[in-house]
Amino acid sequence: MISVERLVCLGLSHRTAPVELRERFGTLGLGAERCPEVLEHAVLSTCYRVELFAFLADGVEDARDVLIDALADAHGVERPALVDHLYVHSGEDVARHLSRVASGLDSLVLGEAEILGQVRDAFDAAGETAGPVLSVVFRTAISAGRRARSETAIGANPGTASSMALSLAEGVLGDLRERHALVVGAGRIGLQTLKAVTARGLANVAVANRTAERAAEAADRFDCSVYSLGALDEALAWADFVVTATSSETPVIGADVVRAALRGRPERPLVLVDLAVPADVEREVAGVEGVSLYDVDDLRAGLGEALASRLREVPRVEEIVEEEVAAFARRYRELEVEPLVASLRQLAESVREQEVERALRRLGEVDPETAEQIELLSRALVKKLLHEPTVRLRERAGEGDADDVAAAVRELFGLSARRDP
Repeated sequence: MISVERLVCLGLSHRTAPVELRERFGTLGLGAERCPEVLEHAVLSTCYRVELFAFLADGVEDARDVLIDALADAHGVERPALVDHLYVHSGEDVARHLSRVASGLDSLVLGEAEILGQVRDAFDAAGETAGPVLSVVFRTAISAGRRARSETAIGANPGTASSMALSLAEGVLGDLRERHALVVGAGRIGLQTLKAVTARGLANVAVANRTAERAAEAADRFDCSVYSLGALDEALAWADFVVTATSSETPVIGADVVRAALRGRPERPLVLVDLAVPADVEREVAGVEGVSLYDVDDLRAGLGEALASRLREVPRVEEIVEEEVAAFARRYRELEVEPLVASLRQLAESVREQEVERALRRLGEVDPETAEQIELLSRALVKKLLHEPTVRLRERAGEGDADDVAAAVRELFGLSARRDP
């Protein structure tokens, strides 16, 4: 039996860890690949969470300790500092947790749509390191996320990080329509912010980006002006509020640049909303007079009004998650007989090849087209003959009868356990 307890998830999120610690673990998978107990692994890393999913070798007594030690060593963090902020899921709860994440139930903004794509991207990025077990976990979560959006209104009128950023700026500056807005970064979140800004009717909008071509494309799309990162002092002097969302590993806005920008505008406050992880704005900027600095953890304060309609959808989404987790449990049990299915197909293919070869020898000279038709016929027969037995085998395994039905199949077809891949 493939114990489901060998499936684990370790994570840090906006609910459990400050942004500074999450930045340290932006590559949480580092260390897992060096751990011999880990057979499969995948990493989900977003602005608000970093999670490692792993399937461990049989006989690992304490999966939690094995992985925590590996991660602490790989990232140079004291074990207690990591444990204080880390959450752990195991067994079916891993599938349940990821399904809730993909459905938007565990997001900073309830029901936000981006996370489903991020889960799908994490699965794609894992490639071969996400083997058959994690593949079932991620496919379960993706199915739950799709159903949540198609069968409920959890994603209707979704609040996004960008819209929350504008709400924070509005809380300080009031009506934003006559204000100057600067978006630093022309990636996915930057473009989302430009869309949100222009949708509110702001006419004075600018974008700054490391790549001039990308900035120009964004400017054309949203009809805004362009600054280079080298001219941020000028851009900050012009702006009333700034939303940053670059992929830089180091801050792009320092305290000295902000002070210089404010010297010529002592009566105008400046609002900076940093949506990037790692941070785009140096923490010292918060101490500059006339500046209001917010980061991703501050967005939680603006969620209240946007939640009411989506909260009503939560019970139905939770039902969908539980339905998908039940399906996961069946598919997980089916994995128990996959080696046997592979052995059965291997045996059938071996017999097919031998019989086709014998038939062709008996027929003598056979034109290539006839030989090809014989080959196709034999493959079709084997496929059709094995279809029902393999379907029934998986169904029985999914119902919890894997051991008994596997033993019967091995006996009937003369397969030994040693032949299972």
